[in-house]
Amino acid sequence: MFALPWGVRRAACIGVAGVVAALGAFPALAQTTVTAVMHAPLRGLDPVINSQYIVRNYAYMVYDTLLARDAANKIRPQMAERWTVSLDGKSITFVLRDGLKWHDGTDVKAEDCVASIRRWSAMDTMGQVMNTLLEGMTVVDDKTFEMKFKEPTEIALTALSKPSGLAAFMMPKRLADTPVSEPIKEELGSGPFRLVMSDFKPGVQAVFEKFKDYVPRSEPASGMAGGKIVSVDRVKWVTMPDPMTAVNALLSKEIDLIEYVPYDLLSILEANPGVVVKESKLRGNQSIARLNFSQSPFDNKLLRQAALLAIDQKDQMQAQVGNPKYYKLCAAAFGCGGAYASDIGADKVIKGQPEKAAELLKQAKYDGAPVVILHATDVPAFAAMAPVVAQALRKAGFNVQMRSMDWQTVAVSRASRAPVTNGGWSIFCTINGLVDVGEPLGYNAASASGKSGYFGWPDVPAIEEARAKFARTKDPEELKTIATDLQRRILDEVLFIPLGEAYSVSAWRTDMAPPLDTPVAVFWNFTRTGK
Repeated sequence: MFALPWGVRRAACIGVAGVVAALGAFPALAQTTVTAVMHAPLRGLDPVINSQYIVRNYAYMVYDTLLARDAANKIRPQMAERWTVSLDGKSITFVLRDGLKWHDGTDVKAEDCVASIRRWSAMDTMGQVMNTLLEGMTVVDDKTFEMKFKEPTEIALTALSKPSGLAAFMMPKRLADTPVSEPIKEELGSGPFRLVMSDFKPGVQAVFEKFKDYVPRSEPASGMAGGKIVSVDRVKWVTMPDPMTAVNALLSKEIDLIEYVPYDLLSILEANPGVVVKESKLRGNQSIARLNFSQSPFDNKLLRQAALLAIDQKDQMQAQVGNPKYYKLCAAAFGCGGAYASDIGADKVIKGQPEKAAELLKQAKYDGAPVVILHATDVPAFAAMAPVVAQALRKAGFNVQMRSMDWQTVAVSRASRAPVTNGGWSIFCTINGLVDVGEPLGYNAASASGKSGYFGWPDVPAIEEARAKFARTKDPEELKTIATDLQRRILDEVLFIPLGEAYSVSAWRTDMAPPLDTPVAVFWNFTRTGK
């Protein structure tokens, strides 16, 4: 997944004019155009096979979901008009609401949703657990379909409503029938915006226009649920790799919004009366280091445990964030202070212990096998992460090599199981939104299903058994007990190394009404008065 807030390191300012020249001169903004700098460039467009957050954000513009979560985390209908659970709890029947159309003007049908759920669930970690309980899906008519399960379960409602990870976006059947080994060939959704392909420049800009046939729900917007009222004609995402350039562009009114502001530049914006600066804990995130279980050295559990002991959370958060106001140290695998938070492992996770790590290297008879860290240099938060991890591991005695590249290349490279001597990797660092971290079933970094799982491919049956038990449980106290056991196992096996949590900060021009404070950045239900 992709990191959220920008960190403290930034390139030298190249000037707003340089970026404008690189993008092509900005045309005069229309009355209802919003121009935003997002947290990363948009390149990929398939929200099923690409887990980057910028692709998820794009998908919320173009696609829609059957269900959604409101501000209280309650499951609400979205594309669905209603659902009915059978008396035995083994089947759910969904009925689509009226007025749903794809961007080409054709009607959304139940068969589209069934095909979309099949493709999505093959890739999503919670969807994969759901599939182990699923007996089958049946189209009843054009607006109705049924899901049948082997035993009573609510996992379908939980999975289809989760707002992130891989959210369950609906697409036409002809696209949803695309194998997950291939990207979809069209960008056709039923959401509130459509992507203007003629203006799309991968990695440079993406332009969206209001889908005039979109029929929003009648309920007020709440969280990711309710009516998606689009009050602007166009939204433009532009890429400005240098954070200072983006800040200058906001101050000079060349852009309207920065999704995530670098912490060390906040004071510049806070001093300007034409700009609103707002912190969001909903879009907070957990930084992690993910280890490759499939090859040396981290196919050795002792060496994974040594890596965990070597790293100091405070060093990492200081490099990424700097200001303690915006970060928190904790051992919780599922989020500091969240519903499933636990302090198990805090004695090993928070404070770096390089001497104890070195002892484990001796126990494991570490032979100096190279540890290759994928280092994303084009996103400041990532650029800050890998060097701190590398320094900590070297101090403990690991032979560390950093392989520098842009984030998009990291996203591709982490799928490789090749040896490190042939382009493979040992560690990559990433940042996961708390919206994902708090879902023990949906958090892909917590899965341990081997080759079918998340990058790094840990194969730990006991963890998957605990996750399956979680899927079958309704009692809140039992769920907490299972989550605590999961954390103990995750840290013992070192599925990932928690590096701390940070809160995000956005900024926008005062001639825009405040954007919704949602777990995902959205561009509906706000208006603008200027330009």
